[in-house]
Amino acid sequence: MDLKQLKALVTVAEVGSVTRAAELLHLVQPAVTRQIRTLEHELGVELFERSHTGMRLTDAGAVMVERAGRALRELGRARAEITPPPGVVGGLVTVGLLESSVDLIASRLAAAVLDGYPGIELRILTAYSGHLQRWMDDGDLDLSLLYNLSDSPSLNVAPLVSEQLWAVATADAGLCANRPVALAEVAAHPVVMPASGHALRVLIDAAAAKADVIFDIGVQTNSMHLQKSLVIDGRGWTILPAAGIVDDVAAGRLSAAPLRQPEIRRLIVLGIPRTGRMPAAVDIVSQELVRATREAVCEGRWLSAQWCGDPDAVQSTRPRQG
Repeated sequence: MDLKQLKALVTVAEVGSVTRAAELLHLVQPAVTRQIRTLEHELGVELFERSHTGMRLTDAGAVMVERAGRALRELGRARAEITPPPGVVGGLVTVGLLESSVDLIASRLAAAVLDGYPGIELRILTAYSGHLQRWMDDGDLDLSLLYNLSDSPSLNVAPLVSEQLWAVATADAGLCANRPVALAEVAAHPVVMPASGHALRVLIDAAAAKADVIFDIGVQTNSMHLQKSLVIDGRGWTILPAAGIVDDVAAGRLSAAPLRQPEIRRLIVLGIPRTGRMPAAVDIVSQELVRATREAVCEGRWLSAQWCGDPDAVQSTRPRQG
């Protein structure tokens, strides 16, 4: 097994065609076919199902592509760290952002990294906290925003933001920021909820049990976008972090108010794997992520949020490059 075989495997899987993969790899088609066949012979399994419509991964092939892709990314990072241009920190850094925080943080983070550190290739993935934590444990993320998580055997965790959850309804419901809404009032309407087992749902269910509130749940979903769309369509109220509905409220698509009786808060944290030495590029991106998060809170763009991070966490010791 060699790097050429792994590159051929991953490329064919991505494009679904040996011909197209050969073009991207600057090889002749028989060479790519031979590399795949040799790898299959060595592993003793077929990695692709071949048909006139293209190449489709087998179950074994899907496992191999996932592992091969990770290995190639790590080798690329090592190459960038070992042989960067003089005075330039380089490499690929993969960041996880909570879906609710993307509009507040992603653009500012990208601008800071791309403008200040041109040697760093930034990759941003978004999802709910549970998915991001799984990707961290699998080694697919270098760092991530998560919530309601403490240090674990695999992660170092730094608290950043405490934020309040809000009741969210149609625009004509007239909810507003200066009139908090009791959880029981939300329960008087049909509700659209995060799917069971979702970390946000766990928070909401715990608060409902404490307040002796029972919800009339019409729809459950694992998509914040779908939660909001269903509310806009009049399918019920919902409960979301304020960060996820700022633009919708400003545009008049939704109305929202902080929750009370009980107030529900979640803690946003920065998670970094316990892997020993932190690459310079990851260190830089983590500092810029903390900076972008703190600015969103301190500038008032992150509603109902309180900064609880280390005041010195954003003091980078590295000069900006470019």
